[in-house]
Amino acid sequence: MASDKVIGIIGGSGLYDLEGLTDTRWQKVESPFGEPSDEFLFGTLDGQDVVFVPRHGRGHRLPPGGINYRANIDALKRCGVTHVLSIGAVGSLQEMLPPGTFVIVDQFVDRTFAREKSFFGTGLVAHVSMAKPTCDRLSEIVGDAAKALGLPSVVGGTYLAMEGPQFSTLAESELYRSWGCDVIGMTGMPEAKLAREAEMHYASVAMVTDYDCWHPNHEAVSVESVIAVLLANAEHGRQLVKKVVPMIAAEMDGDYQGCSTALDAALITAPEARDPALLAKLDAVAGRVLTKTGPS
Repeated sequence: MASDKVIGIIGGSGLYDLEGLTDTRWQKVESPFGEPSDEFLFGTLDGQDVVFVPRHGRGHRLPPGGINYRANIDALKRCGVTHVLSIGAVGSLQEMLPPGTFVIVDQFVDRTFAREKSFFGTGLVAHVSMAKPTCDRLSEIVGDAAKALGLPSVVGGTYLAMEGPQFSTLAESELYRSWGCDVIGMTGMPEAKLAREAEMHYASVAMVTDYDCWHPNHEAVSVESVIAVLLANAEHGRQLVKKVVPMIAAEMDGDYQGCSTALDAALITAPEARDPALLAKLDAVAGRVLTKTGPS
């Protein structure tokens, strides 16, 4: 590896065909939380070590609810990743965010219900703050990169995470708009929650592909229309990754807003009551605090 800190990038396979990405290799990474989405692609970009995760697996074989988000984040942690750039497709819930816009998300509303959402549980209870679910500074850097590239982008926005795999009903779409949500997608949660538990700096880039189904002057979202805009967004996504990696690398030593110490006051279970089996699984995610002898 070229450096002691690694940038993780989660997204579609099209993001990984980057000019300048060298020393590449696909490698399986084991996790005690099960199978990650696929092998990870390791490489170096402008002297910075990066690890790419095909969120849905190569060939898009995993539905949003079938992704093992815990295994993906845990495996990234085991690879030395400290900063995560998550990129995914979304629908727009606002007129001012047309298809092709990149929204650097800073808030989430989690409406998923059939997914494992925490590394912790019976035997080791933990509660992390999600008041600010993304890293402000990392998001700012991503926004600066998008602006420098001239990409249509907005820094700040609320992401409604739905269970899927079906798209919204019109009533649901209008409800989420009334809540003030900006974009809607199926993969933002529990990924962001798990990245926080793993004490990672996390930024989310939501690439708008459509207006969901609420817009009276645009046809209801279909797989065909989404794919068409996805293909158009892919090149911009690659440009963004190539631009932002060295910008992130230049500022990886700061803790910004306490992302890397999120577990300092989160563990509730007394040390003598903690489940040894769960502790063993958490060696990567929570090893920093579990090495302490007293309660965190």
